[in-house]
Amino acid sequence: MSDHASRLQVFDSNWQAVLLLFPTLVLISVFLYYPFLETVQLSFYRIRVLGNEQWVGFDHYLDLFGSDTYRNSLVVTVIFTVATVTVSLFFSLLLSFLVHETRRFTNVYLIGLIWPYALPLAVAAVVLDFLINPQLGIVTFLLNSTLGIEFNWTTDGTAALVAVILAAVWQGLGYSIIFMTAALGQIPESVTDAARLDGVGPLGRLFRVYVPLISPILVFLIVLQTIGAFFGGFALVDLMTGGGPDESTNVLMFNLYQDAFTNSRFGYAAAQSVVLFVFVAVLMYVQLKITDRYAYYGGV
Repeated sequence: MSDHASRLQVFDSNWQAVLLLFPTLVLISVFLYYPFLETVQLSFYRIRVLGNEQWVGFDHYLDLFGSDTYRNSLVVTVIFTVATVTVSLFFSLLLSFLVHETRRFTNVYLIGLIWPYALPLAVAAVVLDFLINPQLGIVTFLLNSTLGIEFNWTTDGTAALVAVILAAVWQGLGYSIIFMTAALGQIPESVTDAARLDGVGPLGRLFRVYVPLISPILVFLIVLQTIGAFFGGFALVDLMTGGGPDESTNVLMFNLYQDAFTNSRFGYAAAQSVVLFVFVAVLMYVQLKITDRYAYYGGV
């Protein structure tokens, strides 16, 4: 048997693999699968005072799709997700390319770009709230004094959604930059030299040469950030806007939290969780099918 084959055949029986995987399977079952099944079950009940349960069948789901608040929350979440993922990936790609092209102080630039990702979302929300505060923020002051733009996101719904999107992009840039910088670093110098000999400029190299070569990483980041945008953003909305003004930033996770822990509609909130899970699962399947057509998985 060759060395390669011997390395692949690690276990003499499947039971050895099962025993090693058993602790992980137990943890996943206890903290993931069991709560999900309980949530599905809870969505068919109306929880009354003192924990009394009443079977209501699919009433929560029917109320859900007939709710103007929920439909608005879905639209806001889709806008938030599309904007966050698109803007974040675009600027992450440009900044990663600039770092890749830099020959000096590369580590310093990387640290400066990555450090916001080390901040918890709650801390990032407080920092951004201070920077773009309509009365005290230095960013809003500069916009008003230099360009005459009043960015009062506490009263303007569109501006509030833009503020939350900017906060999410700023906090999450570092994550994408880590992967993109690593992927760009794996591209052989011969590919870059050949592109330069052909007269391809910097932006041409980025979008015509590098992007196809790192497309698997881009697919990975698109899927992961889409999931994060749908299930995340709660801390930013909760601390910065509270879902307002006029529910303009009322994303699905914040709406779910409000129904569950403020309005005590646990069954209704559970139905929202199930619908959100199914919606994101279908979206991920479609997204993977589409993006895989354009991803290049060959060698460079």
